Amino acid sequence: MAKSDVIEPDDIRPAPLNDALSERYLAYALSTITQRALPDVRDGLKPVQRRILHAMRELKLDPSSGFKKCARVVGDVIGRFHPHGDQSVYDALVRLAQDFAQRYPLAEGQGNFGNIDGDNAAAMRYTESRLSLAADALLDGLDEDTVDFRPNYDGEEREPVVLPGAFPNLLANGAVGIAVGMATSIPPHNVGEICDAALHLIKSPNAKVDTLLGHVRGPDFPTGGTILESADAILETYRTGRGSFRLRARWHKEEGLRGSYIIVVTQIPYQVQKSKLIEKIAELLEAKKLPLLEDVRDESTDDVRLVLEPKSRNVDPEMLMETLFRQCDLETRIPLNLNVLDAAGVPRVMDLKEVLRAYLDHRQVVLVRRTNFRLGKIERRLAVLEGYLIVFNHLDEVIRIIREEDEPKQGLMKRFELTEEQAEAILNMRLRALRRLEEMELRAEHKKLTAEAKGLRALLKSEDAQWTAVADEIKSIKERFGQKTALGKRRTDFSGPPLALPDLEEVMTPREPITIVCSAKGWIRALKGHVEANGDVKFKDGDRGRFWIKAETTDKLLLFATSGRFFTLNCDKLPGGRGAGEPVRLMVDMADSDDIVALFVHRTGAKILVASLSGNGFVVAEDELLAQRRAGKQVLNVEPGAEAAACAPVEGDFVAVIGENRKIIAFPLADVPEMARGRGVRLQRYKDGQLSDVKTFTRKDGLTWQDTGGRTHTLADFKEWIGERGQAGRLAPKGFPRSNTFSPR
Repeated sequence: MAKSDVIEPDDIRPAPLNDALSERYLAYALSTITQRALPDVRDGLKPVQRRILHAMRELKLDPSSGFKKCARVVGDVIGRFHPHGDQSVYDALVRLAQDFAQRYPLAEGQGNFGNIDGDNAAAMRYTESRLSLAADALLDGLDEDTVDFRPNYDGEEREPVVLPGAFPNLLANGAVGIAVGMATSIPPHNVGEICDAALHLIKSPNAKVDTLLGHVRGPDFPTGGTILESADAILETYRTGRGSFRLRARWHKEEGLRGSYIIVVTQIPYQVQKSKLIEKIAELLEAKKLPLLEDVRDESTDDVRLVLEPKSRNVDPEMLMETLFRQCDLETRIPLNLNVLDAAGVPRVMDLKEVLRAYLDHRQVVLVRRTNFRLGKIERRLAVLEGYLIVFNHLDEVIRIIREEDEPKQGLMKRFELTEEQAEAILNMRLRALRRLEEMELRAEHKKLTAEAKGLRALLKSEDAQWTAVADEIKSIKERFGQKTALGKRRTDFSGPPLALPDLEEVMTPREPITIVCSAKGWIRALKGHVEANGDVKFKDGDRGRFWIKAETTDKLLLFATSGRFFTLNCDKLPGGRGAGEPVRLMVDMADSDDIVALFVHRTGAKILVASLSGNGFVVAEDELLAQRRAGKQVLNVEPGAEAAACAPVEGDFVAVIGENRKIIAFPLADVPEMARGRGVRLQRYKDGQLSDVKTFTRKDGLTWQDTGGRTHTLADFKEWIGERGQAGRLAPKGFPRSNTFSPR
C-alpha cells in the first residue's frame, strides 16, 4: 500500500450512514451504467468489447493475418486494459465470434466456439481468434487521431474512448445489458438497410422516423425467423425507442406418401437454444398437452432442421403450429429499448432518427480529425521536401557548410532560412539520394502532396463536401456488407398478425347438434340432436321450462344475469339430457340473489342491446361478452335496487321499448351508443313503473310481436309511437300482450 493510501486517525470523519450509503451506491450505479451495461451510441460497443478489439489490433490480429490463441488475447485484455475476471472477458470474446449470436461477427473464431444448441465454447487455451472485416472497419483510422485516448486503469498505457466506427455496429449487431435502474435491448438489423437510411438522412436532415422506416424495415436476426407485427406497431416502436417484436420460427410443409406430411422448422427464434426447445416440446408431448402432435425429431446438421410429425394427415398444419407457438419458444417476444450512452456519456432512450444522427455526427467528427491528421503529415512532409530541393539547388554551398562549419545544422538554418526539422532531414540524407533521378521524384511527390493538401483544406472549409465524403464512406460499407453480399442478405422476413384460428378445444370437440334446456330455477342440460319443445321433457316439482335453445357442441353459450354480468358456458361441457340436469350456479359464480335474464348462443361479430329496469341501456358487441373466468364479466352497471331486465339482438335500424305502464316508445337505433361496459343512456322515461322489454327491428318492415300462442302480429303504421330517445311514449296498441313483452318468456 502506498504511503498516500494509509488512513491517518485524524482523517476519519463521522458521516450519517444514509448519506454514505447513498454516495457509494450512486457511484456504483454510475459505474455499472457507463462502464459495463450500456453501449456507446457512436460505435455500439461496451467497454469490455472495445478493449477486446483494441487488444486484438495491438496484437496485429487483422483479418489477413494468422490466428492467435484466445488465451493470449484474454491475457492482454485483462493485463493491460480490463482488470476483471478472465472468464467474463472470454465469454465476451466468444459472443463476438458466434455467427448465431452476432449478425455481423466482430471476431473470427477457429475451434469450438459453442453452437445454437446451447453448448459452451471450448476453453480459451484451445480456441484461436482474429479480427473480422466488420471489426477492421470499426477500427479503421484509430492511429490517425480520429478519436480521443485516455489512460488505462494503471496509467501505464492508453486506450481509445470510442472507436472510429465506420461500421454501424449499434444497430447492426444490437446490444443487451442490465444496469442499475435501467436496461438496454437492441436487436440486430441489416447493414444495407441502415446505410440506406443514413444516406437518406444525409440528403434530408429533417426526415421523420416513418420515412426512415422505408429503408430500415425492422430487425434482421442472425437466426432468421418471421416477424409478425403491423406497420403501425413497428412505427410506434421506432418512434418512441421502446417496444417489442413478435418473432416466430420459419417452417414449411413436406408432403409424404398417401397424403401424409411432416412439418420442418428451418429457422428458430433469436437466442432460443435448440436443445432446450426440443426438450420443452417433448415435455409437452409427455404431458399430453399437444394432442395434434405425434413426435418431434432433430435432424439438424450445419443447418437447423426440426421435424414435427402430426397425429394424422387430417390435422391442419396451421392449427398444429399455432398450438406450438402458444406453448413453446417457437414464438418469442424480442424487446427493443434504445437506451444508450450519447456522445457526452449520458444515458438516454433515443428513437431511430436520433441513433442514425449520432452515428453520422460521429463519422463527420472522425472525418474532420482524420483530415487534419493527414494534412499535418503532408505539411511536415512538404517542409522536408522543400529542404531537400534546396540541397539540389545549392548543392555546393550545402556541402561546404557541412564540411567547414562546426555546427552545420545552425549554419544551414541561418544560410537558407530552414526549420530545425528541415536541417535535420538534410543532414540525414544519404549520398545516393543526390542523384538526378531522385530530384525528379522529389519534385513529383511535392507536386502531388501540394495538390492533396489543397483538396484537404477545401474539405475542411466545406460542410457539404464533408457530408459528401461521409456518404461515400457509407456507400463503401454498404458495398462490402450490404444485401448483395452473402453475409448481408436479409435473413428475417415480415408478416402481418396471424389469422385468428379457433381454439384447440373447439377443434378437438366433435361438432354435433344439441338442444339446450334450462328451467325457470336455473337447472340446465343438453339433449342430443335438435329437439322441438314438447311435454316429454320433465322438470323437478315446482319447476318449469324457460329456455329451449338449438345449438351445437362447439358453440359457446352466453348467460345474462340480473346483476348485469355475463357468463360463458361451453356447450360441450353441459350435463347430458338424463335427469333434470345441473344448477347453472355450480358452473359459474352467479350469486344466489341473481336470476337469468337471457340465455343465447354466442354469434361472432354480432351485437346486442342490453337494458336495465331503470330504463338505461346501450349496444355491446357479443365478442366483448365472452368471459374466461367463472366469475363472468360485468357489462351493464345497474343502480342500487335496480336489475338488468332485457337483452335483445341488434337486427335493424329502430328500437322499441315498453315499460310496465304499457307505454311504447320507438326511435332510431343510431341514437343508442355502442359501449363495452357502463350504465348506458336513457331509453325510456317512467313516472311510475320500470322497463319491461326492448326490441330492435327494421322500420320498413314494421313493429312485430308474438302473443302467448306463438302468433306474430305486425304494426306497419307505428308513427304514433315514434319519438325521441328518453321520452315516455304512448300506450301500446290493442291486442298487445298483457305480459308487456315483444315475445313470450
